[in-house]
This record gives sequence, C-alpha cells and structure tokens, in this order.
Amino acid sequence: MVTTTRVFNFAAGPAVLPLPVLEEAQRDLVALPGVGMSVLEISHRSKAFEAIIGECEANMRKLAGIPDNYHVLFLQGGATTQFSMVPMNLLPAGSWADYIVTGAWSSKAVKEAKKVGAVNVAFDNKAENYLRIPKKEELKLTPGAAYVHITTNETIHGVEFHQLPDFGDATVVADTSSHMFSRPIDVTKYGLIYAGAQKNIGPAGATIVIVRDDLVKKAAERPSYANLPVMLQYGTHVPEKSLYNTPPCFTIYTIGLVMKWLVAIGGLEAIDKINGRKAGKLYAEIDRTGFYRGHAAKDCRSRMNVTFRLPNEELEAKFVKESKAAGLDGLKGHRSVGGLRASIYNAFPEEGVDVLVSFMQAFEKKNG
Repeated sequence: MVTTTRVFNFAAGPAVLPLPVLEEAQRDLVALPGVGMSVLEISHRSKAFEAIIGECEANMRKLAGIPDNYHVLFLQGGATTQFSMVPMNLLPAGSWADYIVTGAWSSKAVKEAKKVGAVNVAFDNKAENYLRIPKKEELKLTPGAAYVHITTNETIHGVEFHQLPDFGDATVVADTSSHMFSRPIDVTKYGLIYAGAQKNIGPAGATIVIVRDDLVKKAAERPSYANLPVMLQYGTHVPEKSLYNTPPCFTIYTIGLVMKWLVAIGGLEAIDKINGRKAGKLYAEIDRTGFYRGHAAKDCRSRMNVTFRLPNEELEAKFVKESKAAGLDGLKGHRSVGGLRASIYNAFPEEGVDVLVSFMQAFEKKNG
C-alpha cells in the first residue's frame, strides 16, 4: 500500500510548503474557480494569469515594504543563473566587484563572476571550513567597486548574516535564496536581491529578483549591453513584467499562495518570531550535553539550516537511518561536507522540531 501520511520534511530544497497552500493548490488543480481550466493549462497572457502574478507581486511588496523604484521579477534558471546575470548587467568593463565568500554558494558565485569581469574577494573563510561570517576589520573592500556581493545565508554550512554589514555607499547585491521572507528586510539597503523560490517562497522553478530601477537603466546604457543574450538582460523583463516568454506559471501561482499565507499569519514580523523559537529549541538541544556539535560559530548560526555533527560518521549514518524510519526525512548533511542538517524553513511546523528534539534525546541516551 502506498502511504499518504506526511513526514516531517527537513530537506534543504525543494523544501516543505505550508499545508494550507498545498490543500488550496490541490483544490484548484483541475480547474481554477471561474476559469474552467487548470493553472497548469491557462495562458500566461490571459487575464486570469495576469491577476495571479499581479496579486503575488502586490503581496510581496506589502510583506517586504518594497518601494516603487524597485522592480520585482519572476525569472528562471535558479540563483545559479543570477551568479552570471548579475555581473553581466552590473559589472562594466574596466570596473570590478567585491565578493564576500562565507560558504559553498558564495564561492560558486565568485567563479561565475570571474568569467564576466574583474572580481576582488574581500573575504574568504574557507580555511576555517566556513564556520563564521567576517568581522568588520577583516573585510578588504575596494573603493569604487561596481557592487558588493553577499550570500546572506549559506545552506550547506549553516552560516547566516543576522544583520547586514555596513557597506557605506556601496551598491549591495545579495543572494538571499535560503532565508528570503523569513524575517523583516529593508530592501532600500540593497541594489539587487535574488532568491531561488524553492526554500521559503514556493516550489522550484522560479527565481525572484528585486532590482532598483536606476541599475537597470544604467546597464542598458552601456554599448556592450546589446551583445548580452536577451534573456540575460534585466531590461528585457522589466517592461514585460516577467512575461517576455512563458514563465513558470504554476510555480508563480504557488508562490502567490505562499505570500497570501504569510500575510494571513501576520507578515514577516510574525514569521520572524516563529523561526526564532524553532531554531532556539533545536540549538538548545545541540548545546545541551556536547554529544551533538554545531558546525557554525554561535553568533553566526543559521535559523534556516541547522548543521551539526555527532562523535563519528558511523553514528551519523545510524542517526539518518533511524530518524527517517521515525518519519524525520532529509536530515543527512550535504554530500560535500557530511554531518547532519535540519532545514527548518518558514513552512516547517514547530511540532516537527519538537519531535526531532525528542528523537535526539532518545538517540543520545541509547548511543551516548
């Protein structure tokens, strides 16, 4: 018999979605109310879909206080495509960009940016296995850089910037993929923000880009801009309101449902408190006896991706096997670093954290 019982999904992405969102999508899957066909079938040029994407953007702007001089784009290709698209649009010839490397994803962003233009690595914590964010005095920023790039939460190593460093007048570009909308954000501190949807925002298939209007216009003025592939120009998507080509309609529809869910529970201030409580419970258990060891420095720990180790790899393998059998799925650490990882995004229920803590206590009693 095939089970339909939902497990607690700790996967890093595609990740857990709010149950009310899944239930509404299920109800609408065959036919959207008043439309007579599935959201999987309707034209992206239809009034029905224009209403869907319009409401989704409106709720995003409401939740994050996005000013009118910022565009909200629904693109494709994941954050990885933005690793190239950002420098293609914002890094002119003869200039350079500063990159802060705090984990695997910011390291990948540097590699792609170097294919496009000059890059200064202002900080790289690889020697310490990416366990912390930089101190202010460690940042080797260069005056006049086209932008400063930062990855605000690293899913693999579990390191998070809880506050944006003071970059002065620099244009800040941020990959916020794994904690976007998990807490309040001051969009005006950034020139461009991007995030893959499949963590906190919705299912895989869409990338949210929030970009300031003057950056789009400045990019379009450069002579070399016309040589960029049309799909890799932000200026292509702004006037078309993300409808230059067929977008991932179902993903955007589901993102819209997630945004409505966030608004309904009280917005980013409310989810911020919930996320703080969930992470606090789990880190308290990790620190309780020393049997479990957190990877990231305590003041840099991610609230979304909790990474930790056991005394040896044999116990870690046993933990993964037994936790999965107990209905706790996705706790194996990333293949590049090993260990254990509990991703507890916005939609992850607090009950699941409580169950994991109880499992950890029982596992320690039996194996400690």
